[in-house]
Amino acid sequence: MAVGPADVDKHIGSIAAEKNMSSSPEVVAHATPIFKKNVLADDVYEHFKSLIMDHSLEPETSLKIDVLARELGVSPTPVREALLRLETDSLVTKRGNRYFTNPVINRAEFEDLWEFRLCLEPWAAALAARRATNADLERLRTEVEHPAGMGKEMDFSKYRAMQEHDQRFHDLIFQIARNESAHDAFTRAHVHLRTFRILYASQLGLAGLHEHAAVAEAIATGDPQVSHAAMTEHLERSLERLRPFVQG
Repeated sequence: MAVGPADVDKHIGSIAAEKNMSSSPEVVAHATPIFKKNVLADDVYEHFKSLIMDHSLEPETSLKIDVLARELGVSPTPVREALLRLETDSLVTKRGNRYFTNPVINRAEFEDLWEFRLCLEPWAAALAARRATNADLERLRTEVEHPAGMGKEMDFSKYRAMQEHDQRFHDLIFQIARNESAHDAFTRAHVHLRTFRILYASQLGLAGLHEHAAVAEAIATGDPQVSHAAMTEHLERSLERLRPFVQG
């Protein structure tokens, strides 16, 4: 059930309750804890990341640390740490004493992002073709042939596995290219978190798996031009698959 942009103290209980649950402080305070008291910040981080990525928490939803901690049955510390990580991921923004979920990228931002990718990633693939060692190619082949956690039925765990595979694959190409400045620029763009919020659908990601295999095969030939062309084709196809779902 999607949660609207009203304050979390009015709606956070809807994560585990019916839509018409009372929003009084007593209801939130007595909600059944989702996590154990000794929960790690990683667990809280993954919990809220999943809610943001699958749109259970809509853009501009207010996230107040003490309310979230009370709802989850944990201290404020792991919640605060999780929100700091989500801010680094560009999934939330702090305003005053609250965090707010960021909007999904709009059409102009999407087109800018793909222009960036089409400039940088085919070049990185060509560089990787020239610099790849046998060990590099084996890592790339393993990632393509055995993407962890994938399956035919879509739920968030598999969706997350698909997103993580996609991120690992593209990141690995920058590692093989061995250009730290380019790798850093790619990392800071948060390409995959921003892209995968656009659409929660398995068919788009599964199509990309076949294209990843073609890119890996191209890099393995050692031919920069073939690798550049394979990555360009992959990105252009991804662009066309996603573009119809981008708003604004």
